[in-house]
Amino acid sequence: MDRIKVAVVGAAGRMGKEILRAIGTDPTFELVAAIGRSEIGTNIRDLAGPLVPGLLMEDNLEAALDRTHAQVVVDVSHQSVALKHAKATTSRGVSFVFGMTGISEANLAEIGSLCEESKTPGMYVPNFAVGAVLMMQFAEIAAKWLPDAEVIEFHHDRKEDAPSGTAMLTAEKIGKARTQAPTPLPKPLFKAEGARGGIVEQVPVHSVRLPGLLAHQMVIFGGPGETLTIRHDSLDRSSFMQGVKLCAKTVRSLDGLVIGLDKILF
Repeated sequence: MDRIKVAVVGAAGRMGKEILRAIGTDPTFELVAAIGRSEIGTNIRDLAGPLVPGLLMEDNLEAALDRTHAQVVVDVSHQSVALKHAKATTSRGVSFVFGMTGISEANLAEIGSLCEESKTPGMYVPNFAVGAVLMMQFAEIAAKWLPDAEVIEFHHDRKEDAPSGTAMLTAEKIGKARTQAPTPLPKPLFKAEGARGGIVEQVPVHSVRLPGLLAHQMVIFGGPGETLTIRHDSLDRSSFMQGVKLCAKTVRSLDGLVIGLDKILF
């Protein structure tokens, strides 16, 4: 079976380097390009270890696609370039897997249209960790019986968007799964603005950003005389690699723009 040709965008960052190792050492894939905003001209073996191909880091996605004829782009760069990169890939019939969070609804709609018009499938995955997807599934089940819930997400201090894509998606799933309305709360008296978090689908969502964290989330449900806490912790970026590889392997068989790892897990 022919190997899938993959280009990695955002390859100079921590997540990108982990993906270089995961894709570059898996016989299912052929790593054909590494694109980043820094380390340009550096051999990626110096960044991701001696087992990956000896490619040089480059900064031009379109030139890399034209030269390598990549079939899939795994992009963990930045939401600000998502639409630009979607145009570059779909116009060439190259499928993409976007792992950057914070893409606006308007841009997602336009990216979806690009996939439909070009008949090139793509994926937007707020969280690649299988455990995080299971956490959301369990929260969706719990919401049918325990409508009162809050979400607390914890991430490293370099993460810009808040709440995280995973927290937003979790709250949306809870809102849709409820069979009864949450308990009405008393009129708040805020001693500090934002103390109750942001509200998504009538679910308070709280964001923590601190050094030392990676990606963590708690969903707390409350009912008469009981609470239920569902928690997921990514302790290392290796926790995302099973999902990354599954998406890169599967994306070309999908239709249009698919949002979320759960769509191919279940």
